[in-house]
Amino acid sequence: MKNFDKKWRDFPDYIIGITKEIWEDRGLATLNHYYAENIPMRFPSGLTIGNQAAINGTLSTLAEFPNRQLIAEDVIWCGDDEEGYLSSHRILTMGTHTGHGFFGAPTGKKFVIRAIANCAAKQNVIYDEWLTRDVSALVMQLGMEPKQFARDWIAREGGAEHCAKPFTPDQDVDGGYHSKGNDNEWGQKFADILTRIMSKDLSVIQLEYDRAVQAEHPGGKSGHSWADVEQYWMGLRASFPTAKFKIHHVIGRHDPLLPPRSAIRWSLTGKHDGMGMFGAPTGANVHIMGFSHADFGPYGLRREFTLYDEVSIWKQIYMQQG
Repeated sequence: MKNFDKKWRDFPDYIIGITKEIWEDRGLATLNHYYAENIPMRFPSGLTIGNQAAINGTLSTLAEFPNRQLIAEDVIWCGDDEEGYLSSHRILTMGTHTGHGFFGAPTGKKFVIRAIANCAAKQNVIYDEWLTRDVSALVMQLGMEPKQFARDWIAREGGAEHCAKPFTPDQDVDGGYHSKGNDNEWGQKFADILTRIMSKDLSVIQLEYDRAVQAEHPGGKSGHSWADVEQYWMGLRASFPTAKFKIHHVIGRHDPLLPPRSAIRWSLTGKHDGMGMFGAPTGANVHIMGFSHADFGPYGLRREFTLYDEVSIWKQIYMQQG
């Protein structure tokens, strides 16, 4: 990799290595050179700009969860020295709530959740980022309820008119990464599956998923076989039946010692105009930043990991209800 530090043997090693340096080795200052000065970071909760915002956010999170660990489950990546590299880094993050912060007074409770970060890098520097965490699973593991947490979040920020706005496409800025991924067959296969699901063709699940599929979805929900997968996706789509589904980035890979895999970043944008997992329709305009990973086996899609931030969705709904 051109102009990357020689200690990294490949791009996944770089992503995993700097994550450990920053979070577990307390190398917050390394963000001054690992992250570009004006990097845009898109979270479902909003857009931040610059490595100083990343440093301050990391410091705040570590103060609240001092023993936090970030374990790499997978790094699915694409790119080259010219267009830039893009990693979709699936992380198992865990810790204990022993400090004050965003989640309130310390509860002493432990948590284990997933996060997925898409980071674009050139010449040893991350310069563009998209990231989501399973905030609803974290909230529940700390003994709170996601819908009420969203209401309280709005209130402590000054109410619906004054609170920080969750991320929507109109806020976005050009961070410099313009690739749409690669054309590997496994990425294209998964993109077709998700497109059919979001087009309400649920028959694709029994056609393309292994009957013994393991599925991980927001709220820390784990499921197995076709019925659980159907329930997850139907519950989401039923809440936003007229929303526009869009795929933004597709990666497919087949690496030694690993199954064929894919990572997709997608969005769902439109009105909360259906009855589903987000309750009775409110007509609220909602933008969902989604990330999905898939592993394929001899009988079809064998493991699926999908993440979006349910708490930020509730926040968008409640903000528009006043």
